[in-house]
Amino acid sequence: MKKDLGLINGTTRRTLVHGFTAAAGALAMPAIVRAQTPQVMKVGTPTLNDDQHEWMKIFAAAVESGSKGAIKAELYPASQLGSAPRMIEGAQLGTIQVVVLPPEFLSGVDSRYEILGAPGVFKDIGHAQRCLQSPEFNQAFLSIGDAKGLKGIGLFINAQMIINCRTKLETVADIANKKIRILGSAIQTEQVKRLKGTGIPMALGEVLPAVQQGTIDGVLGSLPVMTALRFYDAAKYILDTEHATISVVSVVSKVWYEKLPKDLQAVVDQAGKKASVDVYPWAIDFNEKQRKVWTDNGGEIVKLSPDAHAELMKLMRPIGAEVASRKPAEKALFDLLVKTAETTA
Repeated sequence: MKKDLGLINGTTRRTLVHGFTAAAGALAMPAIVRAQTPQVMKVGTPTLNDDQHEWMKIFAAAVESGSKGAIKAELYPASQLGSAPRMIEGAQLGTIQVVVLPPEFLSGVDSRYEILGAPGVFKDIGHAQRCLQSPEFNQAFLSIGDAKGLKGIGLFINAQMIINCRTKLETVADIANKKIRILGSAIQTEQVKRLKGTGIPMALGEVLPAVQQGTIDGVLGSLPVMTALRFYDAAKYILDTEHATISVVSVVSKVWYEKLPKDLQAVVDQAGKKASVDVYPWAIDFNEKQRKVWTDNGGEIVKLSPDAHAELMKLMRPIGAEVASRKPAEKALFDLLVKTAETTA
């Protein structure tokens, strides 16, 4: 009997061992599958073939390499994921992982995002880039959206401001009574207002048809965006005011980001910083080339004389401080921007 019991116990023991092993294997399978299947990271921007698009390419390559394939990037330029407001909402909800666009688009989320468009803060593009990459200001600006589901991971300069129009612009006085597309921030609204025009907030995908149809007269923007989207076919005149700069911020969905393991979070953070630095020389070269692209395609560029530019800046320079002073948090960040601009000049 003992021998029989021994056989039964041995058989039972082997059965249990095999059973537990199979069960453990079954439970482990989903984890293995998850580890082998890359997480999709959708990255969207309103523009195409410009520095925002280039930032996305640099960022995507760094994330895929740094994560060893655990994250797979999908790039969607030219508003393929929707208008800027829809992309921002998608990032807050977690359906879009990364959005790359001028921070003024985010001024509805938090008004502090608009301060980088303040006229007269930066001497030139190089000065702007140094200021944006200064650690204290960079960290403060990228943290603006933390409470709204948006984690900043990249900040870089796009270009200096120009005004594009369907009719010829010789001086800033020619802006009077014209409807000019803006990004919707109070600072940009005030710029057009002081030129006696009307600022019209509008998604980028709607702008070219509106110009073609005469719904609006022109655009407050940057030359690289105008050339990339072939605005010279509908509005060939540019007044090169250089009174402010256009920057770009990249935000990641906190819903998505906080589900990542810590090591992959670090990869995303590092890739955002790397792309924001690496894209700068590309952007400078690209900006220079766009002038020739514009004129080669029949576009015209009028540059303000030094005296006219000085007069324009007298009108524009106070805007940032005046708008920021309406809200304490915005004023505090604007003051930090001005301080950082002074130390990086």
